[in-house]
Amino acid sequence: MKLFHLSDLHIGKRVNEFSMLEDQKYILGQILKAAKEHQPEGIILAGDIYDKPVPAAEAVQVFDDFLTSLNEMGLPVFMISGNHDSPERVSYGGRLMKKSGIYVAPVYEGKTEKVEFTDEYGKVCIHLLPFIKPAVVRHAFEGGEFEKEAEAVCDHQSAVKMAVSHMDIDTDVRNVLIVHQFVTGAMRCESEEMSVGGLDNVDASVFDDFDYVALGHIHKPQWVKSGKIRYSGSLMKYSFSESLQNKSVTLLDWKAKDDLTVTTIPLQPEQDMRVIQGKL
Repeated sequence: MKLFHLSDLHIGKRVNEFSMLEDQKYILGQILKAAKEHQPEGIILAGDIYDKPVPAAEAVQVFDDFLTSLNEMGLPVFMISGNHDSPERVSYGGRLMKKSGIYVAPVYEGKTEKVEFTDEYGKVCIHLLPFIKPAVVRHAFEGGEFEKEAEAVCDHQSAVKMAVSHMDIDTDVRNVLIVHQFVTGAMRCESEEMSVGGLDNVDASVFDDFDYVALGHIHKPQWVKSGKIRYSGSLMKYSFSESLQNKSVTLLDWKAKDDLTVTTIPLQPEQDMRVIQGKL
């Protein structure tokens, strides 16, 4: 099974007061061309679809065109909301879109979406966990049998750990987790939001039961600790700290449970970002 792993589209973003919308259309077109060439069997979108919780109409239209093109190619899409998104807006119409192969993580209320597929090597389970905060997890479990456990959730580490502990994970098959969080040890960029004191840190051990963790949130493409937890990075350069980075699409080629090959497909923007320095 082949999958594209993408994240941090930030559609509608402005960089130094310049709209990136036309450049984003160009990059999304490159992804569609890459999909025709490499023939993935699904597209992972690991959060921060939009740059704002209430995106501009033009940004929504650009993403709608992209989703429609993927659907016309017969490609399932697995999508979660990120910290820049409104989970209610991103998941709107999700139950209807599921019939067309567009799987969207609903607003977190204690359970997560799981999509199952079967290929010649067996079953693949794709788990969708949207960006969550401690308060969201506490609220999801209040008044129930796990309320005492939820009361102890005080940071992102304990919040994600509790969410994962309540997932239905069959470790005998291949499991992918799509998640949008900061995993301890990852290298940040200037354009990402940070929490004071590292309260947003999540330790990689939380994801031990998964065979591949498709991360969003950090804009620099990178592995975290093991060879199965990866940030695909943003599609474009959104800050000067990213000017020397090479942006790409992460391609998973998965056969048996322990036979996963990961490569990258370079993305080249129509207009690149440069840092020019001089004396004043």
